Amino acid sequence: MKRTSLHDVHERLGARMVEFGGWHMPVQYGPILDEVRTVRTAAGLFDLGHMGRVHVRGRDAIGFLDRLATNHCARIPAGAIRYALFCREDGKPIDDLLLYREPGEGMYLVVNAANTAADLDWMRSHAGGFDVRIEDETERTSMLALQGPRSEAVLQRLVSGAELSELGYYRFAFATVAGLERTRISRTGYTGEDGFELYLPAAEGPRVWQALLDAGAADGVRTIGLGASDILRLEAGMPLYGHEIDPEHDPIEAGLDFAVSFREEKGDWIGREALLRSREHRTRRLVGLTTAGPRVPRQGAPVMLGDEAVGSVCSGAPSPTLATNIASAYVRLDCDRPGTELEIDFKGRRQPCTVQDLPFFSRKRPAPSGASGAARP
Repeated sequence: MKRTSLHDVHERLGARMVEFGGWHMPVQYGPILDEVRTVRTAAGLFDLGHMGRVHVRGRDAIGFLDRLATNHCARIPAGAIRYALFCREDGKPIDDLLLYREPGEGMYLVVNAANTAADLDWMRSHAGGFDVRIEDETERTSMLALQGPRSEAVLQRLVSGAELSELGYYRFAFATVAGLERTRISRTGYTGEDGFELYLPAAEGPRVWQALLDAGAADGVRTIGLGASDILRLEAGMPLYGHEIDPEHDPIEAGLDFAVSFREEKGDWIGREALLRSREHRTRRLVGLTTAGPRVPRQGAPVMLGDEAVGSVCSGAPSPTLATNIASAYVRLDCDRPGTELEIDFKGRRQPCTVQDLPFFSRKRPAPSGASGAARP
């Protein structure tokens, strides 16, 4: 398994470590539901070093990515970020990702850990005829996230050269962080909270991690693992590849229309025709389910209307924020209306559930400053 630059730090902190996407990562430092509450009420610090980080540079970088990505790269302003997907010709996703529009001709990509190699292969296999350089920066960089209502105040104590209050949602800037010049700071995250993600040289990860913990100690900042991250993103209605996004469901069914551009000026792109057909002939969509019963929904559990299976669960978790069990699920269109009463089948035992639109939780965040609000990888 691969290790991030913070691996030894996690072990010293007593984290429970697991394999995730080919990386040895902390799933929890303490009780998972307490970690969720920390992020919702104060701020939490995450190691995201397992996420893939790729620079695409060259004269044709924007046109090249407009051929591969679902969103319209040429329309992204410099300093802004957009959510997008790579899809095959049949419209089914290879991965979801964030696109950072650099000043000039470049684009910075953040992709899922388990799909980094596949994404790189996909890009390189389609690079013929384009003047582009595709550079994998994952192993030589660290990626940290500080998420929660106190994150701006805490991070600002370590930042010089930028006022975080002026950085809009889904925007990024470069500033000095903990003495480290030209650090990329993005106002993005995977929790539904206000928060930031930092990109650093790998060797600086442990030092900046500790600096953030020290700066936020009085504000209740704590380290957060993957277990809490999964609950936070589900509460916020943010998709996870392998659950809400997979080779069986396309972005239209997943409610990710905002990340799919059919503008003529974007030109043709891989998967466009299939997704146009899906938009016209969709038969199912992604919804939320709440269930007050004792069993936590798990991926693959059938969703029933009487004796008929009308969908299946993608993700499920206990939600400390809502004080109930929640799930995401694909259901048939005639069963997707909020308030519809269905049942989840737990190997022959039924538990009532109620359909609702996603997200379950949403906190008001800073204005987008020209960038559309979006989920992230």
